[in-house]
Amino acid sequence: MDKPIDRRRFVRSSALLVAGAAAASAPGSDQTAQPDSSDILNYHPSMRYRPLGRTGLILSEVSLGGHWRNRGPSFISFPGDEVPAAVVEHRTAVVSAAIDAGMNYLDITTAAECLAYGAALQGRREKMIIGADDHRLCPRNPANRNVKTQMQNVDECLRRLKTDYLDIWRVQACQAGGHPDSEVAVWIEAFQKIRAAGKARHFGISAHARPWIQHVVEMFPEVEMVIFPCTARTREKGQAITEANIEEGAMPEAWSSDRSKSIFQSVRERNVGLVTIKPFIGGQLFPPLGEAGPAIGAGNKDEHDLARLTLQSVLANDAITAVVPGMDTAHQVATAARAAADRSLGMTPAEQAWLAESTARQWDNLPERYHWLRDWELV
Repeated sequence: MDKPIDRRRFVRSSALLVAGAAAASAPGSDQTAQPDSSDILNYHPSMRYRPLGRTGLILSEVSLGGHWRNRGPSFISFPGDEVPAAVVEHRTAVVSAAIDAGMNYLDITTAAECLAYGAALQGRREKMIIGADDHRLCPRNPANRNVKTQMQNVDECLRRLKTDYLDIWRVQACQAGGHPDSEVAVWIEAFQKIRAAGKARHFGISAHARPWIQHVVEMFPEVEMVIFPCTARTREKGQAITEANIEEGAMPEAWSSDRSKSIFQSVRERNVGLVTIKPFIGGQLFPPLGEAGPAIGAGNKDEHDLARLTLQSVLANDAITAVVPGMDTAHQVATAARAAADRSLGMTPAEQAWLAESTARQWDNLPERYHWLRDWELV
């Protein structure tokens, strides 16, 4: 059962989101200079693109997350590495729609995703920039924190994807961070060997813990891009303070962050690419799926509108290179592409208010497993 929403807190947090959405709402407010289209992989004139830090890669600002909103755990593993035909068909349709819309980055975190997208990309690998990691071999498991296993990690990604290189090896750190610098140095050593072998071209790290990933950005110039969560509630520290602004909540020590400098400032100063995840609060913005099977069909108009406005709110931050929502259907891909194409038109006041109210309602009812997202409000 949803917990009761405190009206005062709801109104206050809604006001904050409206204020934040205003940054993305003014017509013509998007002044991001577009790169030369001849330098862009899979260019489409309706999509918008941004450079990924100093990598030389240019990503579609809305790209494809590897997860999809499935009713079961099929994006985690497949018995015997055999991808069900229905999954191949499902992912192929979404990848085709993404390519047609001008999306050019695919972010993968599990062995099964490597298998599914390897099948879906058959014959068109060069249409997508791929960032990948194998969750079963990543350094979240202490036994994997060595050069040999991390080289195996990339080899397994390549084998399942049926390709001979990754554009980006994007290591999955522990969600709460906490890795000592010596462990990060191990991953960098592994990457140097992997790159020398021609198996990966760029190096990045994903994590859910702000203080730790910010330290990595500041400490290690070898890290070319990072991946962390941003939602419609995420605000940058150091911006103008208003009565509506929400202070950082009392979080467990492992999640609390340095209050003096925004992580977005660190990313800009170091020219590090930033891909953001969890725009839909881990799917919590939308009703849960029912019976078994992948999501299909056109879906609900309100959900599509909420998704579009959420993506536009996230993309108002110029430190972000791309947002990678998981997408279930070609209809959802079209909605995400529209978020980029229409972003310069801005949001109406009614849209701002609706986005704020809808997000605040779901935010106040986050399940416990997503409480950590509350540390990504003021960053």
